Amino acid sequence: MSQPRRSSPNRNSPVSEIARIGESFADRRVQLRLTQQTLADLAGVSRSSVQSLEYGTGSVKLTSVVEIADALGLRIQPMTIAETKVPR
Repeated sequence: MSQPRRSSPNRNSPVSEIARIGESFADRRVQLRLTQQTLADLAGVSRSSVQSLEYGTGSVKLTSVVEIADALGLRIQPMTIAETKVPR
């Protein structure tokens, strides 16, 4: 089995929330000594979904993010969005 690698995504752009989540997922994957392909197989998603999430690029379905989190033993907590009244 090949060793997991961790290459750094482009850090020149502002880090979005999804990029921070992806970085956390990548750190956990490497900690568990999983390759992107192995993680994808465990989560039932494509390797490109894992890669897109880790790099914060492209679009990843929320269901895929949840499946990957489950495979990594991570929990995603929903954030609350306060409802504001729109002036009429």
